[in-house]
Amino acid sequence: MEEVIHKFYTAFNRLDYETMHSCYHQDIKFEDPVFGVLMGERAKNMWEMLCESQKEKEFSVTHYNVLISGNTGSATWEAQYFYGKANRKVNNIIKAHFEFKDGLIVKHTDKFNLRKWAAQALGTKGKILGGTIYFKRKLRARSLGLLRNFEAKKLPKLAS
Repeated sequence: MEEVIHKFYTAFNRLDYETMHSCYHQDIKFEDPVFGVLMGERAKNMWEMLCESQKEKEFSVTHYNVLISGNTGSATWEAQYFYGKANRKVNNIIKAHFEFKDGLIVKHTDKFNLRKWAAQALGTKGKILGGTIYFKRKLRARSLGLLRNFEAKKLPKLAS
């Protein structure tokens, strides 16, 4: 299981979403503060969208503290990138928890300090609003809208 976690984050650092997908069980359940709960293909599409959005940009992922206990595991990972039109530098530290089935990740939960992320990504506005329910709802709605748009553009490719 440890090798699956290493493979996942090494692929993410390379923006290789196909390898990331191969680490996920078909019944994957992903959850984080930005997207909420995503199941199956939607979880995979989210990683593909994130990878595609970072191509040609400064982006890096490092991971450490990988721990495995039975069919569960955890890791800490850091993403460094520039966010939004203002191109603000973000260094987001995420604690990931995993459950495994058939040697693949079947449940993946990411937790991080949303207020701290918002302050980095959005500046003063994020620092003030980043911890509010209002902000969380708006961010989730925006993020899920971006994912829906990405999936809609992807559908014609799948049909051909």
